Amino acid sequence: MIIMQLLDQPLFLLAWVVAIIFVLTIHEFSHALAATLLGDGTAKMKGRLTLNPFSHISWVGFFMLLVIGFGWGKPVPFNPYNLKWSRFGPAVVAGAGPLSNLICAIVFILLFKVLFPAVHPLFLIYSGIGAEGNLLAIFLSLSIFLNIILMLFNLIPLPPLDGSKILFSFLSDVKFSRIRETLEHQGPMILLMVIVLDNMLNLNLLGSLLYGALDIVYKWLL
Repeated sequence: MIIMQLLDQPLFLLAWVVAIIFVLTIHEFSHALAATLLGDGTAKMKGRLTLNPFSHISWVGFFMLLVIGFGWGKPVPFNPYNLKWSRFGPAVVAGAGPLSNLICAIVFILLFKVLFPAVHPLFLIYSGIGAEGNLLAIFLSLSIFLNIILMLFNLIPLPPLDGSKILFSFLSDVKFSRIRETLEHQGPMILLMVIVLDNMLNLNLLGSLLYGALDIVYKWLL
């Protein structure tokens, strides 16, 4: 895990922490911005339409990202009944977070290729810190990694993740109400159990899934 490589190198650990804060802030701000643009002022009233990271950081999600490489920010409140598109509005708000991560990943990949053309943008994942250990390269590589991982993790269709809200927009018919209710009540516990058991039993199933998808997404972006 990247964090194990960084613990003995304070400057690189600092880059990791700053990258986490940046990525989480952009992700949650994008939710707030989307909700505001669609006509709901709840996020703005709650002080979430801001780039102040302290308004968006969930310390549990931050710790998860810091230690195991995937986590979450503080959920952005919004009233779905105030949105312009009553059915798909929540999906647009939910999708704004992962979309912002995708855009940031693309921008950072392009920037990395301009500044460090001889180095793989995800060198930290594939080869660890080596001769390429330039602090800016470390930060950009970590930001690319985190943006893609946060996007993929949040697209898992289990509450409270963004993927569940996107899924529920397509399951709005009454005949799907039981499925929605089951996922809304059991989803968070299922997600927590998967994360805990995956780490306690050292199965690394979720990590393998996310890292495999990370590789696919990166190759697609190229």
